[in-house]
Amino acid sequence: MTYVCPQLIKDFDPSLGKGTLLFGGSGFLGPYILQNYPEMISVGRSPSPTPNRHIHVDSLDDLRALDDVEFDRVIYIIGNTDHHNLEMETLPMGSPTAYDHHPIPLIRTLEQLKKRPLKRFVHFSTALIYDDKNMTLPVSEAHPIDPYKNRYVNSKYLAEEASKFFANWVPMTIVRLCNLYGPTPLKRFDLAHVVSAKLLESGRAEIWSRRPSRDFIYVEDAAHAIVRIAHADHDGTLNLGTGIETPVADVLDVLGEVSGGEIIDLDQQVNGPMRFYCDMTTLRRVIDWEPQVSVPEGTRMTYEQMKRWKDA
Repeated sequence: MTYVCPQLIKDFDPSLGKGTLLFGGSGFLGPYILQNYPEMISVGRSPSPTPNRHIHVDSLDDLRALDDVEFDRVIYIIGNTDHHNLEMETLPMGSPTAYDHHPIPLIRTLEQLKKRPLKRFVHFSTALIYDDKNMTLPVSEAHPIDPYKNRYVNSKYLAEEASKFFANWVPMTIVRLCNLYGPTPLKRFDLAHVVSAKLLESGRAEIWSRRPSRDFIYVEDAAHAIVRIAHADHDGTLNLGTGIETPVADVLDVLGEVSGGEIIDLDQQVNGPMRFYCDMTTLRRVIDWEPQVSVPEGTRMTYEQMKRWKDA
């Protein structure tokens, strides 16, 4: 199977990728960024499925392969989004922890890049860091955080703190990402992908609850926003979502319709707040960007593309 990212958005400047390195191009989000910005360079152990130039490094402990590469911006998306398993109190012996995935490799990277004349380093955190108690909607970057709710969130918090320290050398933007979704052949843990995979496998899926609402952002929309953030002059933290509150029930209704399968609501207590969406004031001040892909369109595309890959 050849992995080609579906493209829905056409109006953008692909030349913005020039002079930018992307760490983590073989994951979910990376290929969408690289495919749309062909002059961007991928860095890591595994090459991206896109035709971008790739620089192989065996470990983030040794980035000497970048010594003769011309770049002045970095998009760093190395991490692990399987927060449900990374929150576990006891992991299997020898398994990487959330700390091994997030603050440790980030610090190793920044220690080696801090003397480069970078114009911007973009690092990703999570909107899960916000305190669920007494939440005021929409949630702005000034909302109180709870960095101690679990290991996953704590690892993201420590990575944020490391980024703030390295901002003494490198212009730094920390992006708190909302509920990212979209097609990928990789195993993912977002609602649309998990339910689509179950429907494709057996024609039925169970979900904890239809009642929550979230801020869902389609992966290609996020990709274009991220590249613009890398070219913006904003030091500090910002939210990346849509600013739109979408009921989980709406996502499930689309998946039920397009698949013809059965989605069973277990009506169980969910983790996190019942309602969540981000205040996008900071992002809209920093870049000229609005999401182009609606949740129904993106959800339908997610299922249909996953079905194409499965049937190929």
